[in-house]
Amino acid sequence: MKFRLIFLAALSLSLGSFASDGSAEEIRNIKQAMYRSIESSYVTDSLYADLKSRVPQNALLIGYLGTLEALKAKHAWNPYNKIKYVALAQKTLKRAIKKDPSNMEIRFMRFSVQHYTPAFLGFSKDLDEDRGVIAKQYRNRKFGQADQELVKNIASFMISSKRCAQDELALFKKYV
Repeated sequence: MKFRLIFLAALSLSLGSFASDGSAEEIRNIKQAMYRSIESSYVTDSLYADLKSRVPQNALLIGYLGTLEALKAKHAWNPYNKIKYVALAQKTLKRAIKKDPSNMEIRFMRFSVQHYTPAFLGFSKDLDEDRGVIAKQYRNRKFGQADQELVKNIASFMISSKRCAQDELALFKKYV
């Protein structure tokens, strides 16, 4: 318990340095925390509380907030809370996409959330649209704030998702 409190305090201090403006450094710090949040509900909760309290206006930060809501669903044990957070994540990601419709990274966040959400819940309606936008951005080499590692990881995920057409697969394979 004591370790957990120390860990959360240290995480809060490191997250407290975010400028909430979408600067390159802030995005890098959030991405690093996001990777840890996939496996840790404590990191997810802390990063979510910090980012939500800042009321982000930047589309990419709103996208991260939506992804964190989806991760809260992943970590929740109660089925009602899982569905509630997935629905909230979908609304938040839709808002981020409305602010920046061609942002490959935001489209990928929504694509990956919907890919892992059971289709019978009705939250997987944008997969084709997002896949198309992501492929278009790869064709045009417009990666936004995504670094080379993220570009490679997105391409790998798109290939492994088994949701791409042959021409899209060939395109993504160029980046792996």
